[in-house]
Amino acid sequence: MILSIDTYGAYVHVKDDMFEVRIKKGEETIRRKIAPAKLNAIHLYKGVSLSVDAIELAMLHNIEILFMQFEGTPYGRVWSSKLGSTTKIRKRQLIASLTREGVDFVKTWISAKITNQRDFLKRLKKHREEKAALFVNVINKLNEKIASVENLEGNNITEIADSLRGFEGSAGKEYFRVLGQILADEYKFETRSFRPARDPFNAFLNYAYGVLYSRVERALLIAGIDPYLGFLHRDDYNQKSMVYDFIEPFRIYADETVFKLFSAKKVNKKHTDEITGGYSLNKEGKMLLMEAYNRFLEDDKIPYKGKKQSRNNVIQLEAHSFASKLVKKKLKPEDIEKYDLLGDV
Repeated sequence: MILSIDTYGAYVHVKDDMFEVRIKKGEETIRRKIAPAKLNAIHLYKGVSLSVDAIELAMLHNIEILFMQFEGTPYGRVWSSKLGSTTKIRKRQLIASLTREGVDFVKTWISAKITNQRDFLKRLKKHREEKAALFVNVINKLNEKIASVENLEGNNITEIADSLRGFEGSAGKEYFRVLGQILADEYKFETRSFRPARDPFNAFLNYAYGVLYSRVERALLIAGIDPYLGFLHRDDYNQKSMVYDFIEPFRIYADETVFKLFSAKKVNKKHTDEITGGYSLNKEGKMLLMEAYNRFLEDDKIPYKGKKQSRNNVIQLEAHSFASKLVKKKLKPEDIEKYDLLGDV
């Protein structure tokens, strides 16, 4: 569970070994206690205060504290100073970023992303047979992009990066074009838009992706992966490149949650505010989204390797699997010689 607090003047502290959120409303003070065992993250927005005791309690229970921007992306994090895993993982991550191994990982992630988009459209098609031709056309195009990604060959990611981005981008353009067309008239949109979102759907989706970024970063840190050392998204200053790489197969979680809210007509004008050039989620919109999103990520279970798991657990398990594959991969003799400066890898 994520404890998300965006009420100006709210105060989080510890009472009776539990987190207590205190909010003043006029003459009344509202108090809410939450047991640490129920939380995996605390999200704080501008105007919220936090006690040192609350930070200590969070660290003791491995609960991350994120300081959030208005649109839902984190700009700071309080995390335990313990490493939590072997540094060998990060050494191998660096080597993979420079070799064919990184190519294979990126192709798998991008292919999975487009496959998830295709499969979502297939599910939507079953209930919209009057637009079957539209779905079939785009599904065929996505199948072509999947094959193109899987057939790419390169010894390092720089050789195929532009082609990968091209296939991914064109697939996304077709996919979102369909989603925008099949919504009710008041919700229709033409394409993806970012900062600012040019329509309410993209405002919801941008916020949902922001939340997903923080969950993926947490999963990578727990698994011992460096969130800044990416393969396809490379080494721009202060960019969490591996988060942007690893998130790709899981973007569908945000897509499905937001689309279901709009297709069920649960979103209305009170959930977004018009800003210069576009739209932004307001408090009511965030509450609507996060209630559905938390249920989708944490409460609903899906099949995963023979067991039922929450989608949040799937992200974490996949991060551990990624780390395990990095460590278990046997290096070629030429790689051992080339990267000997890294020590015992």
